[in-house]
Amino acid sequence: MAKLRVGLLFGGCSGEHEVSLKSAQAIARGLSSGANASKYELTPVYIQKDGRWQAGEFAQQVLAAGMPPAQLGGENVPATHSEALDSQPADLQVSGSQAVDRWRSTAQVADVDVWFPVLHGPNGEDGTVQGLLKLMQVPFVGSGVLGSAMGMDKIAMKMIFSQVGLPQVKYVPVMRSQVWSNPCVFPKLCDQIEQELGYPCFVKPANLGSSVGISKVRTRAELEAALDSAASYDRRIIVEAAAQSPREVECAVLGTDNPKASVIGEITFSSDFYDYETKYTEGLAGLTIPAKLPEAIAQRIQEMSVQAFQALDCSGIARVDFFYVESTGEILINEINTMPGFTATSMYPMLWAASGVPFEELVDQLVQMALEQR
Repeated sequence: MAKLRVGLLFGGCSGEHEVSLKSAQAIARGLSSGANASKYELTPVYIQKDGRWQAGEFAQQVLAAGMPPAQLGGENVPATHSEALDSQPADLQVSGSQAVDRWRSTAQVADVDVWFPVLHGPNGEDGTVQGLLKLMQVPFVGSGVLGSAMGMDKIAMKMIFSQVGLPQVKYVPVMRSQVWSNPCVFPKLCDQIEQELGYPCFVKPANLGSSVGISKVRTRAELEAALDSAASYDRRIIVEAAAQSPREVECAVLGTDNPKASVIGEITFSSDFYDYETKYTEGLAGLTIPAKLPEAIAQRIQEMSVQAFQALDCSGIARVDFFYVESTGEILINEINTMPGFTATSMYPMLWAASGVPFEELVDQLVQMALEQR
């Protein structure tokens, strides 16, 4: 039987570029191991930090090394004609459908049966690439445009959570124009945040992942600086109240029409909060799988995970993060991640391994679900 050709799309223009490379490496190993080796053939496609798309030997080298070209001893190396997938300037004048047809007819992608977009953050996890893949009419792993876009934007996400009755911390949505405004508007904004949320609170860009650009603030001066910093990342910002001594727990979801929830995992760390360095540096965070929780609490978190997944019309894969306030028994949903990491320290594959779905089987199921959805 002929192998299915899986287009592994990785890299991207976001601040999570390096994480994407590590995730792609793990997925490539999973699709090339055991029974999967006879089922799948990989076509790696690398998106450089400057937005250029590369395939062929160049993409394979980056995937094997797990690091950007600049760290391999060179800059973003110009692709040969046979490897380049990026549009030439003249292509910008053609219609959208013509541009897609030109890209799709490129030798490296013409025979791809299903895409696995291993992209984290903006321009990859937010519905943009998903829209391109939909135009190509080729199935792909993960949520579509709607679920990806809603899952990326923390303000839109929380509005939907509120509509379906999922409890969460108080928050204040902020626009960059309010932060970078005249001297009368900004102080009033800070007054509002202090009155509604108090300290400590968290300031976050609405459309970034992996804790990029997030600040925990305890004073007015820190709040002002954090808002200015977040505004440099995104025009939409969210400020959230801090839960009182919460345990941070996560649940993985797998499926589409009838999604299933994994066992619950707990994250422990000694840093002030679960920031980028803590998240992706081995040894800085501890993972307990399954989390030591009362059975009723674990079951409720699983139910809320599936509810959140369905409310955003997610598909295939997601990780849902919660705060569990043990002293009060409160379970507060924090956020959903529609393309969670697959690195060595990533919770998603570890949760499913603990739930009886080993890594090779997990990536196989994700590919098969993408094909079924078509």
